[in-house]
Amino acid sequence: MKKRMSLAATLVVFVFLVMVLSVVIGRLCTYFLELIFGSSFLENGFVAFFALLLTSTTIGISITALLSRWMVKPVRNLIEAIEDVAKGDFSVTVKGSNIPELESLASSFNKMVGELSGIEMLRIDFINNFSHEFKTPIVSIKGFAKLLKEGNLTSEEEQEYLDIIIQESQRLVDLSTSVLNLSKVENTEIISEKEVYALDEQIRCAILILEPKWSAKDLSVDIDLESMNIYNNAHLLQQIWINLLDNAIKFTDKGGELQISLRRINSSIQFCLRDNGHGMDEETKQHIFDKFYQGDTSHTTIGNGLGLTVVKKIVTLCNGNIEVESSLGKGSTFTVSLPSGMSLDKRSS
Repeated sequence: MKKRMSLAATLVVFVFLVMVLSVVIGRLCTYFLELIFGSSFLENGFVAFFALLLTSTTIGISITALLSRWMVKPVRNLIEAIEDVAKGDFSVTVKGSNIPELESLASSFNKMVGELSGIEMLRIDFINNFSHEFKTPIVSIKGFAKLLKEGNLTSEEEQEYLDIIIQESQRLVDLSTSVLNLSKVENTEIISEKEVYALDEQIRCAILILEPKWSAKDLSVDIDLESMNIYNNAHLLQQIWINLLDNAIKFTDKGGELQISLRRINSSIQFCLRDNGHGMDEETKQHIFDKFYQGDTSHTTIGNGLGLTVVKKIVTLCNGNIEVESSLGKGSTFTVSLPSGMSLDKRSS
């Protein structure tokens, strides 16, 4: 590999080189002056010193100007790139340098621009998806409300249209609630209002809350929960279990199976939810926690793409981790791990 000097060493070598070249070239200039005007021209010590100083300074400035263009070129390129990014151009990249510090700076800048580009794309997608998710039910409600106002409908049609209006209104309520929950979670830095409570009982309650949904699809639910207490914000953690269960029910076909377990593994708490539903491809797995992202691009499955985003944020706030294992047609497994510092033995409460 090509050996590279640090920025400090480069500057030292640069200054030393300028000094040596200035003195050498300056002395050569005075030597030629002696040859041209004779030795008597420089017999006066003051004149000789002034001539050497003037020529060395002039030459030093010239050499510095020439070499500095090469040294500061990466910095100039970086400044120009920063100006382009400030104008909204996230396609710019900065070339590296033989100086490690400048190479690291260029690499960090390119990485930052890549992240900004991704964030900008997510922002645009967020706005587009948010507008779509809100506009669709509103247009539907407006259209069926007009039909009801016009009249000339059978009793069955009226009931059908009213049911659609109620369903779409609930969809708006759910979306508003999800956006509000996400906003609260994103603005939370430290979890407060912690308490000791039975984690296994909380998960059972979440399963019971969603009983109408999994019963309607005739899903079998295999529950294996180890009794344990936890010290945390009960409301926040409840959103994890509700959203994960709702997501699993949504993407599991009628007559499918859900397996739910809670274990203390080594010094951590591990919640596992496995289904035998549709599963996901690699592209979906990479974006499953993004805002408004839905693997079902046809939107045949009801949802707003915010539930798993909320789950990811809460788990991160808890210093935990969430993993997804899935393949198309073979179902998905979500595993939530919470650090041992959050768990308490039930006997100690």
